[in-house]
Order: sequence, then structure tokens, then C-alpha cells
Amino acid sequence: MLWFWIVLAALFLFVIAPTFILAWVLYTTLLRRNKPGKWGRTCSFPEDEEYVRMYNIGLDWGKEYASFKQDVEIVSDGLRMVGEYFDFGGSSAVLIIAGRTESLLYSYYFAEPFRKAGRNVLVIDNRAHGLSEGKVSSLGYREYRDLIEWCRLLHDRFGNERVLLHGICIGSSTALFALTSPDCPDYVEGMIGEGMYYSFYRSFDQHMKADRPDKMRFPVMQEVMVWIRLCSGANVVTDGPFKRIGLLKKPILFLHSRQDQYSTPDQVEYLFEHCTAPKKIVWFDRGAHSRIRINDTEGYDKEITQFVEELDTGSFLMLKS
Repeated sequence: MLWFWIVLAALFLFVIAPTFILAWVLYTTLLRRNKPGKWGRTCSFPEDEEYVRMYNIGLDWGKEYASFKQDVEIVSDGLRMVGEYFDFGGSSAVLIIAGRTESLLYSYYFAEPFRKAGRNVLVIDNRAHGLSEGKVSSLGYREYRDLIEWCRLLHDRFGNERVLLHGICIGSSTALFALTSPDCPDYVEGMIGEGMYYSFYRSFDQHMKADRPDKMRFPVMQEVMVWIRLCSGANVVTDGPFKRIGLLKKPILFLHSRQDQYSTPDQVEYLFEHCTAPKKIVWFDRGAHSRIRINDTEGYDKEITQFVEELDTGSFLMLKS
């Protein structure tokens, strides 16, 4: 019996503990704002030429329409959240939700087709990003409550009759969580999901395969999931868009690239198949994850414009699920 406990202790000290510590380091790198300036209002990937181009185009958009902008804020879960509202004189608005690591400046890049379609635009610093408070990214499991508060601001303070959600990557998962929440107001009319994944666990696995193909994923990947559960309460293995999509009642437009290595095409195919709400999926042949518009701006904007017009006329609601 003594040997059993010795072997068990050695297993913990030399196998389990080191990988659990490594998983903590990876978790804090990916999902905790553990130092000032992390996930601030700068370009997240300055070494990526395509990404920098998107960021700079967005900054130019913000400068062009700065006269329509006003700074706004809310308090959600006791945290101060910061955003910018562009009032273009429309009767309805879009709330753009960026993915992990991105501030509201990144969301500028996706705003133009909505402006052209007559929508007012709200861009936000997600919880623990930009100038908003918080230390943990909980992958939408807490942030969806922030979205509901932002929607109330758009409706109650600024008089927008309807609010559309547009999410990119994790932002699309957060939008889905908000729309399927019992607390979601009726005037939140639907969503656009770009690069939505089946679950964060599966998307993270794809990240590991693509970015670190020579590294062993087990058990570090599974231990990262444990840290997520302990620190943010999110069970990203048994819950996620794959579980929530069947609860959706409002219209949804899926935008997805066939070249997406992280939210792989099979993931969105599952979501589309199991969605019973009015729905449409549009495939793009080019564009890495979250890079669809920069590779087909005309096609991307056309689909958004058409979706907004169909929502305005009610014709999208006639789609058979």
C-alpha cells in the first residue's frame, strides 16, 4: 500500500502538477488580462500585413465619421463598460461584438455596410478589453449580460426601435447567448454570426492543431478547460453554440469562410442544420478566420445589406427553417 501512495505522489509531482501549471500559464495568456495594457486599443497582430490593413481601414472609417460619434458607457455586473455610438439618423441600430483580444477600434472595420443600410452603429470594448473593466474573458458566458445592457441603452436612451447583433468569432457566440437568454428584450431582432464555432473547446483544439502541430495537446488542453471552469464558471466542453443554437427563435445570418482553420466549416454546418429559426448561410471561398470581408468586401457587404433590408421589410422571417 505504501508503494501505491509513493507512485501516486510521484505521478502528481512529476506529471500532473507540471502540466497543470503549464495549462495555467496558457490560460492566463489567452483569457486573463493579467497586466496593464493587455487587450488595449492597439492592433493585436502588428506583424500581420492583412490584419494591419483591416485595422487601418477601420481607423480611417472612425475618423471619417467622428462627427457622428459620442462616447457611451454602462455598468454591468458592477463593471464599467465603454463604447462609442454613431448616430446616423436611423430608427434602428447594430451592435458589433468583436472577438477575443480586440477593442472597439477593430469593430470599426465591420461598420460601413450597416451605415450604408441606414443603421446606427454601436461598437464596444468587451469586458476586460480596451477601456472596459474586468480581468477575465469568459467566452460569452458572462459577457452576454453586457450585450443585453447595451441593447437596453440603444433602445431606452437613444430610441432605436430594433437592435441587430453582429458578432465575429467569440463575439458571435456571445450574441447567440444573449439572444437565447430569457432576459433578452423583444426588440433585439436577430444576429449575424461570422466564423461561429461549435464550441470553444473544439475551436481551441483546432487552434492547437494549426498553430502547434508538433506539440502534444493532451493533457494540457483539457486542463486549460478546467481552469476556464474554475475561473469563469464556463463549461466550454458541454456547453456552447452547439447547445444554444436550438433555442434561437430570431433570424440569423451565418457568414463563413471555407478556409477557416479554427471555426472549421463542419462546425458551422452542424449549427446551421440544428438551427430551427429563420436562417441563411453564405459561404466565402477565401479568407482566414475573421478575414472574410478583407478578401471579398463587395460580396460581404452585399449580404449584410440584403439581410438588413429583409429584416426591415419582414421578408427574412418568411424563410423556412
